[in-house]
Amino acid sequence: MNDKPPSTSGSGQTGVFKRVVRAIKGEPWSREEIQDLLQQAESVFDPQEQDMLTGVLEVAETQVREVMIPRSQMVVIESDQSVEAMLKVIVESGHSRFPVIGEDRDEVLGILLAKDLLRHFGDANGNELQIKKFLRPAAVIPESKRLNTLLKEFRDSHNHMAIVVDEYGGVAGLLTIEDVLEEIVGEIDDEHDQEEDAFIRMEADRDGKETYAVRALTRIDDFNDHFDCEFQDDDYDTIGGLVMHELGRLPRRGERVNFEGFDFSVTKADRRRIDTLLVQRDSTEPSE
Repeated sequence: MNDKPPSTSGSGQTGVFKRVVRAIKGEPWSREEIQDLLQQAESVFDPQEQDMLTGVLEVAETQVREVMIPRSQMVVIESDQSVEAMLKVIVESGHSRFPVIGEDRDEVLGILLAKDLLRHFGDANGNELQIKKFLRPAAVIPESKRLNTLLKEFRDSHNHMAIVVDEYGGVAGLLTIEDVLEEIVGEIDDEHDQEEDAFIRMEADRDGKETYAVRALTRIDDFNDHFDCEFQDDDYDTIGGLVMHELGRLPRRGERVNFEGFDFSVTKADRRRIDTLLVQRDSTEPSE
């Protein structure tokens, strides 16, 4: 009697078959072998499922510093701001949680939830706002923490935001539970994102410059028309392609590149694509 397993056609099928046999025998698989198997199993999973499974594996290897919102792009509330200024920050950002800082961004006093502030204004007493009464403790994590570990901590502590510190104890950025989940399932659009679906959108002035949120899929022709410039589209079709071309690789969130009088900063990206950029004109460029 022939106990040999049936032959399979094609080296790819043979590789998959051998891995299945190993799994049945209980032999351990390396992470690389599992990733390799997923790449060969295109006929089993649709592209979205394959991306999610790959994302699960990558989360265990990804450090916080690779996906955090950098310090320069954190939306914060200053403890001595007027109520009107605080509300303006909340409304314009569309976020639900905000680090509250003291004298500078290295002094994080706590986290303010927008819903807690709403409760204050719903109070019939109308007492003067004392911001420190509404602050929740800020979770602090190192840049080197792995995302899978952080996700478990988020789940256990019920925190949704963590402040990231560098080796010297200074604030390097922040990370939310949504940011971690997006590494697995891809970009998660909330109601605020849907309202802001325009490819080029004016933001509030930053550092005295006009700032625009630009979707990476914005076509070069549309970007040229909007900004009255003349980027060439011979090597790429979209503004995200231009940024990748200039860097020579897929950039991480927070990375910047200056090109032809424009400053591009990546605000949304995952390990597979760029989503959104902040764009400013270089003030050194001569005006028309």
